[in-house]
Amino acid sequence: MLEPVAELVETRLPAVERSAVTRSWLRPPGAIDEPTFLDKCYRCGACVDVCPAKAILPSRAADARLAGTPVIDPNLAACVVCEGLQCTQVCPSGALTPLHDPGEIRMGLAVVNAGVCVRSHGENCTICVDKCPIGAAAIRIDGSGPPLVVEPGCVGCGVCQLYCPTLPKAIVVRPS
Repeated sequence: MLEPVAELVETRLPAVERSAVTRSWLRPPGAIDEPTFLDKCYRCGACVDVCPAKAILPSRAADARLAGTPVIDPNLAACVVCEGLQCTQVCPSGALTPLHDPGEIRMGLAVVNAGVCVRSHGENCTICVDKCPIGAAAIRIDGSGPPLVVEPGCVGCGVCQLYCPTLPKAIVVRPS
């Protein structure tokens, strides 16, 4: 298990928010298996530069194997599943496999904590569903309870986590 990128989070959030943030992060779309990714990634920043959402950042981890590798922390910014999946197209090393269809993305899986979700307490929040770039194929609301994540459709982009209004977050993406 890799260590979270605490330094990255600390440089982007005010001190008052740091303690409430779940320190999870994801690799960009198209990332190959982690050990091979770490061997192949040039740490060139091409994926960082091309990301239209500015969601991909270089890791500032103290561990030299992780330092400079691209990460996404959905508490800061999420993958927006952009047109052309640009980050996967510019990687010169093969650490990110070129993808052409959003359905090919497998960054992680959103997990709902029903006890924290405001829908479980009678509020009519639909932000996670409304903001999801994949839509009902990834997440939906059936009835008055918390949202349901559709496992085959969820790509793990982190948009739901980014926009979730609760602290701690009622929905978080677990990396693949």
